[in-house]
Amino acid sequence: MGSDVGEQIQPVRGMNDVLPEAIGAWQYFESGTQELLTEYGYQEIRVPLVERTELFQRAIGEHTDVVGKEMYTFIDRGGDSLTLRPEATAGIVRALISNGMLRGQRHKLWCIGPMFRHEAPQAGRYRQFWQVDVEAVGSPGPDVDAELIAMSARLWRNLGIEGLTLQLNSLGTPDSRRAYRARLVEYLKAHEPQLDEDSRRRLVGNPLRVLDSKNPDMQELIRHAPLLTEHLDPESRAHFEMLCDMLRAVGVAYEINPRLVRGLDYYNRTVFEWITASTAAQNAVCSGGRYDGLLRHGCRAARGAAGGGRAHPGRDAPGCVRGLRRVAGRHPGCGAHRAAAHRAAGGALRAERRRRQSQGPVPPRRPQRCGAGTHHRRGRDRTRRGRVETFA
Repeated sequence: MGSDVGEQIQPVRGMNDVLPEAIGAWQYFESGTQELLTEYGYQEIRVPLVERTELFQRAIGEHTDVVGKEMYTFIDRGGDSLTLRPEATAGIVRALISNGMLRGQRHKLWCIGPMFRHEAPQAGRYRQFWQVDVEAVGSPGPDVDAELIAMSARLWRNLGIEGLTLQLNSLGTPDSRRAYRARLVEYLKAHEPQLDEDSRRRLVGNPLRVLDSKNPDMQELIRHAPLLTEHLDPESRAHFEMLCDMLRAVGVAYEINPRLVRGLDYYNRTVFEWITASTAAQNAVCSGGRYDGLLRHGCRAARGAAGGGRAHPGRDAPGCVRGLRRVAGRHPGCGAHRAAAHRAAGGALRAERRRRQSQGPVPPRRPQRCGAGTHHRRGRDRTRRGRVETFA
């Protein structure tokens, strides 16, 4: 019976195992990332894999590909519509609001874990994929945008990853985008016979996403489309220029890509991607930007549910995500470290085993008599013979 099950049950399409021979590169990337984020003052947060479906519908946008086609959504036994998280930012914002952490506070947070999207599996794209998500909440200026980007550049250097290019753009504010959107829709409708099926669908609900098409037959049309950077409001333009100045000051090279947009509706102003030289569609290893609008929407909803509330600075935030498999599994820069990571992990385990053996067995704790029963002593961690023991 057991052998039949092993032969017949295969992994879910697009959800792959990470085997021991590959785990060293993942661990090397994870430990290097955690060390760097701690140095910059970011704290880890862990949010559920499952959230209410309405969270993603409101945060990401009804007309996005993620919400429209890619979410793993189901009705639980209590009749609630739940969704496996397609990204972590919405869940982190929900956690901050529901735990009352946006009352005049600023947060620098990161989390790591699996995300789920029902996409067509291909090289660099999986239905379960792992990301490191980094957020700086309550930071309105371009200095934090620059910090996130410079921190990413430092991570690539630390990991020995080369050949990445930083692309930048500004999406402006929702108001400035509305004027640009009207101009873009007018242009695309004039060339509607040249649009592919996906672009025709996006034209109705999310026309900016047409600019992100990877269809080679669409590139000439996209090249001649109106530029969003020509429709920026003065504040967004100043924000973007200051960001570029800061990156030049710290020696981070970049390219301005006026066609760069993000697939989620909550982005505004700064957007960026670190891409490889590959011509494949999935060539981004790190993407990010600001999502001030998401926090403003969430804060209004939270204040309305509570019967009011005051404004606070926790409503502006940039963030970025790094795809673990794309960095650790695809990019050759991490491949050189796999053997070293395996050796380091094995050496650390052997050293810990020898240390425990040299210290001998841990003596049993002595119970204290209290009336007719016994209980263990309660207290803080206590050090004994070089060990840390916690009394529960």
